[in-house]
Amino acid sequence: MFLGVDGGGTKTAFCILDETGAVRARTEGETCYFLRIGLDEAERRVAKGVEDACHVAGIAPDELTYAFFGLPAYGEVSSVIDRLNHFPRTILGHDRYECGNDTVCGWAGSLGAADGINIVAGTGSISYGVNEGVGRRCGGWGEIFGDEGSAYWIGRAALQAFSRMSDGREPPSPLLERLSAYLALGVELDIVDVVLNQWAGDRTRIAGLARVVDDAAASGDPQSIRILDEAARELALLLRATREALDFDENAVVAVSYSGGVFRSRHVLDAFRRELAAGPHFELRQPLYEPVVGAALYAARLAGTVLTPRTA
Repeated sequence: MFLGVDGGGTKTAFCILDETGAVRARTEGETCYFLRIGLDEAERRVAKGVEDACHVAGIAPDELTYAFFGLPAYGEVSSVIDRLNHFPRTILGHDRYECGNDTVCGWAGSLGAADGINIVAGTGSISYGVNEGVGRRCGGWGEIFGDEGSAYWIGRAALQAFSRMSDGREPPSPLLERLSAYLALGVELDIVDVVLNQWAGDRTRIAGLARVVDDAAASGDPQSIRILDEAARELALLLRATREALDFDENAVVAVSYSGGVFRSRHVLDAFRRELAAGPHFELRQPLYEPVVGAALYAARLAGTVLTPRTA
C-alpha cells in the first residue's frame, strides 16, 4: 500500500493506493502549513490524517509499503528541513518514505509521474518538472515580490487598473463598474477601505477578484483581456525557465500540464496554449489525476512500483 499526502494552505489531503492502483482511502484534514500554524501543530495534523486514512484502508501505518509527504513551504526554510524530514518516522514507525514540496504532488498527478513540467496557478504560482530523475522548481516566491500569473497577481492587477481608470490615467472600461458592483462601493475611493481596512490586504480575497476579471474578459472588456493575456505570458515564462533548468534537449517535445483555479479560465488556458505554440517544443496535456493521487503514485514510483491509478 502506498500513501500520498498533499499539504496545502487550506487543507491536507491523504490517499492510499494498493498494489493494483485501486484507491483504498481518500481523506482530508486541516492545513499543515507550518509557517502559519507552527511545526508542532502541523505534525499533529499530519499524524491524525495518516491515522484516519490508514483506518479507512484497514491497515496500520507501519504496514505501508512507502509514503510521500508533499508539504507546503518544504525547502523554503532551511533551518527546519531536518525536522520536516524526520517527523514522519514517528508517525509511520519506519523509514520507507520521502518528503518534498507539495508542488511535486501536482506534477505527479497531472503527468502521471512522467518526465515533463506542471504549472500551478492558484492563489500563488509555481512550476515543477522532472527530466530523467532530476526535479526543478521555478517561481513560488510569494505575493509580495512573485507569484506572477496567479489569481492574487490578477486580482492585484485589477485593483491597479481600477485606480488608474478612476483617476483618469487610463480610459475607463467595464471592469471599473464590475469591480464597483462586486465590492458594493458607495464611491470609488471606498475601495481603499474595503481592501486595506476591511480585508486587511487578505491574499485570498484579493485572489478572488480574478473571477471578476475573467467574467469581464468573457464580455470583451479590454482591460481584463490585457490582464489575463499578461498572466498567461508570465506562466509561460515560468515554463520556459523550468525547461531550461532541467536541460531538456532543444529538440525534445516536453509534456506540460497544469493545475490551479486560474486555469479554469478559458481565456487564460487558450492564451497559455498560444504562448506555448511560440516554442520551444511543448505538448500541453490535460491533468491525469488530482495532486493527492499523484502523491500516492509517486510514493509507489519511489518504491520501484509502476502503477496506473484506478480512480473511478
